Amino acid sequence: MKQKLSLGTRLFLSHLIVMIVGLGTFVIIAKLSSPQFFVLRLEQLEKRGFITIRLAKTYLMEGFQTAWNRSTVWSLIIGSVTAGGVSYWLSQRIMKPVKQMKEITQHFARGDWLERMPESDIPEFNQLSVSFNRMASSLEDVEARRRELVSDLTHELRTPLTVMRGYLEELATGNIQPSMELYANLVGETKRLERLTRDLQELSQAEAGYLSIDLQPLDLLPLLKSLVARFSDQILDDGPSLILDEPKQLPLVLADRDRTQQVLVNLIGNAIRHTELGSITIKTTIQPPYLWIAVIDTGIGISTTDLPHVFERFWRADRSRSSYSGGSGIGLAIAKKLVELQEGIIEVESTLNQGTTFRFCLPLMKVEGGR
Repeated sequence: MKQKLSLGTRLFLSHLIVMIVGLGTFVIIAKLSSPQFFVLRLEQLEKRGFITIRLAKTYLMEGFQTAWNRSTVWSLIIGSVTAGGVSYWLSQRIMKPVKQMKEITQHFARGDWLERMPESDIPEFNQLSVSFNRMASSLEDVEARRRELVSDLTHELRTPLTVMRGYLEELATGNIQPSMELYANLVGETKRLERLTRDLQELSQAEAGYLSIDLQPLDLLPLLKSLVARFSDQILDDGPSLILDEPKQLPLVLADRDRTQQVLVNLIGNAIRHTELGSITIKTTIQPPYLWIAVIDTGIGISTTDLPHVFERFWRADRSRSSYSGGSGIGLAIAKKLVELQEGIIEVESTLNQGTTFRFCLPLMKVEGGR
């Protein structure tokens, strides 16, 4: 593979070429023109009748100096023009990628994200082009996500606002009478809007890195027991059973208790909403340097086509059912960010109509002495 010259080398060579061209032009023109001017001067002396060199010495020196001065002037004029032309051509060639980048950024400013920097034979510019194109793709993705977020947010807000507007218009016209059930529905819709805005704010803070995380040694077993007792009271008699695959003890993890509880509440609540019968099992596994917590349900499952989108904002496998149950479609996205902020990983496995397993890990506390 042919080795490419660096930008520094190219700039050095360009100046060297300009210098050589300038000096070469000067020498060539001076060498060719000086004798002609000198001979012309001698012919003038001969016409004046000078016969001896001694008598003509002064005139010869003056003639040679005149010839050399004329040669120098012409050499400087032609050399400057030639060197300037070569220098301009080289500078335009080197600056071409910079101008292309400037034009592309102007396209970006107009909302056209299709333009990309071509490859360059200058290694530094080629690396810059690769980084620039990567940045452009990232910005294009951010812009697409922004539009998608606005569209999804509009959709999410439209439903409760439409319901509230309908009730209020009916009340204003007297078509329906106030009742406790009507007021409860209005309160439910406002709570849904409040929950949506709160989740959006929390997700934005998590993605921007502004969400506070207080990492402390944490014993997960009491937290898991309290959550199982809390959710067991909320499950109907004909609903799924909530099981804690309880170990005798668990090693300490380095985590934020409140954020970890928030993740578990989200995963367990999500499992309950999508599991009508069967069981929901919470299981822990120690795989140094992590402790894994899995929430395993026997619910409706997620299709293989939907599985890659589980942690995206506003994603729902069943929009109508999730909307009815009060899900905002942001909970799993928040859970993912909270786990990542605690230096953990979250994963999902699912089989349609058989069940889903959400599992995440938290780093184990390092014991002094490396044991």
